[in-house]
Amino acid sequence: MNGVVLLVFAIICFVAAYFIYSRWLEKKWGINPKAVTPAVALEDGDDYVPEPAFVVFSHQFSSITGAGPVTGPIIAAMFGWLPAFLWILFGGIFFGAVHDFGALYASVKNEGKSIGLIIEKYIGKIGKKLFLLFCWLFALLVIAAFGDIVATTFNGMTPDVPAAVNTANASAASISMLFIVSAVLVGFFMKKVHLKGIAMHAFGIAVLLVTLAVGIMFPIFADKQTWLLIVFAYLFLASVMPIWLLMAPRDFLSTYMLLGMIIAAVLGLLVEAPMVELNAFNGFAVQDATGNVKYLFPILFITVACGAVSGFHSLVSSGTSSKQVSNEKHMRPISYGAMMCECVLAVVALVVAGAVAQNGQLPAGTPFQIFSGSVAGFLTKFGLPLNIAQAFMTMCVSALALTSLDSVARIGRMSLQEFFYEEGAEQQKGLAKLLTNKYVATVVTLGVGFVLALGGYNSVWPLFGSANQLLAAMVMIAVAVYMKTSKKSGVMFYIPMGIMLAVTFTALGMSIYGLVTKLINATQYLVTIPAVPAAGQFVFLSDGLQLVFAFLLLGLGLMVATKCLHSLFNVETKSSEKIAAE
Repeated sequence: MNGVVLLVFAIICFVAAYFIYSRWLEKKWGINPKAVTPAVALEDGDDYVPEPAFVVFSHQFSSITGAGPVTGPIIAAMFGWLPAFLWILFGGIFFGAVHDFGALYASVKNEGKSIGLIIEKYIGKIGKKLFLLFCWLFALLVIAAFGDIVATTFNGMTPDVPAAVNTANASAASISMLFIVSAVLVGFFMKKVHLKGIAMHAFGIAVLLVTLAVGIMFPIFADKQTWLLIVFAYLFLASVMPIWLLMAPRDFLSTYMLLGMIIAAVLGLLVEAPMVELNAFNGFAVQDATGNVKYLFPILFITVACGAVSGFHSLVSSGTSSKQVSNEKHMRPISYGAMMCECVLAVVALVVAGAVAQNGQLPAGTPFQIFSGSVAGFLTKFGLPLNIAQAFMTMCVSALALTSLDSVARIGRMSLQEFFYEEGAEQQKGLAKLLTNKYVATVVTLGVGFVLALGGYNSVWPLFGSANQLLAAMVMIAVAVYMKTSKKSGVMFYIPMGIMLAVTFTALGMSIYGLVTKLINATQYLVTIPAVPAAGQFVFLSDGLQLVFAFLLLGLGLMVATKCLHSLFNVETKSSEKIAAE
């Protein structure tokens, strides 16, 4: 199959969905361009800050476009390119984009409240508490996994890696640090000078080019452990500083880079017109790189996460983006539009990986290495020197994870605060007073995330996909409850949430079964702990952590889903005030 045919077909589908299906959703739900949005009504200069549509789109797109749309499709290619391609198309249009749009819409219509607080209003306090605890645990998984990925990407001092790759890593790290400084300066500048249209885009691109040039010329060499500490220090700042000062301008700059990466990859594919050298379909049960058998259901649907549907997106939509929307008419392009752009990246990653496959097999390396190396090769065809192309692509890869990291750190902090916050209380007391302080909540969240990150992302990544998709299912149920309570149509959520519940509970059940079986068979390990565990042996630092989190996620997921579904089918007999009092 020619990769260009797949890419063009996908783009046509995504464009058609944006102009047809998303407008139908907007019509069914209704918007009021004259309504005062929460960002305007509750502006506080910190979380609630009205921003231009493109700035909010930049934040949404940069935040949701994490490691998933590159990693997921390439890993899922073990089943063949066709299942992954179809799920990206169908899931992105009818599951993911609807989920993102619905979460943003419900939040904007409810004073910019997060999904947790919306659950409290329409489902009850117990549902809110369970959901927020689930969100906090999920945030810890993302912080640990992506934090480790970014620190590894920035590591320029690994002795067994060629010097050119070390330099590319160090340059990417330097560019990232400059990005943070530039973002603060841009934040101050944009606050004073309200640029719009061509001037705003020209300014953003100019700052981006200068930052890239300086970062490539002056790489920063440090080991992984040092970068891990620096990354978590940055996350602390991003979590507590006003959103207009650091996160919004950083996402604003990152968007140009990420869109540039997508455009470069698309142009490279159009020029090369490569054939996808992967099999279309390898079967319903295949062996992964480690020799373990993986089943198409449910593994495909939790592996291709961010490129099709991702619960994390709802946390961005309702946690930060909804507090920046200055006009309701911007909601559709910010949410549905950003998801369609991410789906394009997922298809590009799948086609790029397929183009470099040999004898139906992907080349050695991580999905990020396969993707960045291939696109860097495309860039050299346009006359860009290899070292600059490698540094640019390494920076883009790290930006995919870093822009999600700062958002999820802030969201994790807010989830912990909201869990302990008592609505209506004149003053928070005791433990609630301590943990609703944003600095304390940030330290606790990042502290636990840092400890998890020390075990490496492999120890938490297997649960990320399941938790992510389960979160998406719970959010869709919650938004459906809000729609029904508000006498709006929520039928578009029913099939997606049912499928995602089946997928995620099956995946978590399989994970628990596998880990428990591994534990039962590891009796020798329980008696004497060898310095180097044998292959397949139960390791408490990684397997034990996964087992604990799997039980917690499954238990919380069942309780939240049950509570939400009960409210969904009984909501017509209750008012939102009565539900919130339960």
